[in-house]
Amino acid sequence: MISSRSIRFAAPLLAAAALTLPLPAQGQSNVKSQATLLGQYGDWGAYAASPGGQKICFALSKPTSSRDNPPNRRTAANVVYLFVSTRPAEKVKDEVSVLVTGYALKPGSEATSAVGNANFAMYTQNEGAWVKNAAEENRLVEAMRKGADLVVKATTSRGTQTTDTFSLKGVTQALDRVAQECR
Repeated sequence: MISSRSIRFAAPLLAAAALTLPLPAQGQSNVKSQATLLGQYGDWGAYAASPGGQKICFALSKPTSSRDNPPNRRTAANVVYLFVSTRPAEKVKDEVSVLVTGYALKPGSEATSAVGNANFAMYTQNEGAWVKNAAEENRLVEAMRKGADLVVKATTSRGTQTTDTFSLKGVTQALDRVAQECR
């Protein structure tokens, strides 16, 4: 089942994700007013924002490698982000999600995320994927804290099979900083 809170949260996350991309000078102040970098830890950043006056914190990373089948379907504009989000006002802690830019995921399809031998089903909607069974999010986050890489596999609306590998170097420190900021 698709969570409305996840869908509402996607727009601020995409805006915050833009912080990791070069921006024209006139666009920087608007994006920077939405999210603040709390610290960079290895391949992960810790951020805080207050869209609509509700404080949110999240750890964010981009893939260290991406592969498509058929090959070369994505461009540099098709950035993928992995988020671990906390929204105290909604009593949400460590919600894991994947957001993509420039293309949609196949409607009604499932994605998967894996850390080592631990696999987690994800549901997809438009440009996002979320852990299908929210009760497994804690297990996924614990696996991320102990693992080396997280691999996400999904299918785009055009049928391209994507595999994105995220380094977990620094994720523990980023999650600890997020937890400190958003209690």
